[in-house]
Amino acid sequence: VIRANLADPAAAQRLVRQAARALGGLDVLVNSAAVFDRTPFATTTVARYDRLLGLNLRAAFFCAQAAAALMRGGHIINIGDAGSAGPRPNYIPYTLAKVGIESLTRGLAVALRSQRIAVNCVAPGAVLRPPGFSAARWRKVTRGHAGSTADVAAAVLFFPTFPPYITRQVLK
Repeated sequence: VIRANLADPAAAQRLVRQAARALGGLDVLVNSAAVFDRTPFATTTVARYDRLLGLNLRAAFFCAQAAAALMRGGHIINIGDAGSAGPRPNYIPYTLAKVGIESLTRGLAVALRSQRIAVNCVAPGAVLRPPGFSAARWRKVTRGHAGSTADVAAAVLFFPTFPPYITRQVLK
């Protein structure tokens, strides 16, 4: 286990280097660090906004940058959110970051094509019930069809099993 505060770009780079050294190289990076905080528009502070964007988007960028420098081909899989295009007035910074993850995925796929690094995104729907959500509210939000962490893992494992020409894709 290697711990790092991924909101710090230098820590993200150290984490990737340590993981590559421990594993004898790096073939796959999964960017899944995220926080899902309620941030009503009228009361969201700069600090909370920066924390959400820092961990949910900036960390993925700098982890990918560090990984790409070490990879000789391979896969980067970003974790997005199927609901990122929908209105979430109490989660605007989170939603903005997840829209950014999809854009980052497409941009990195083009930027890293010559290195034979495929970059894709898994954007699941509701999986884990957020703190403060009652069971009844959770059933309403998910319409009784929440995913599981196993579903997300299976989707993530899909991409490295296919050739690197499958890139720039967002699986929702």
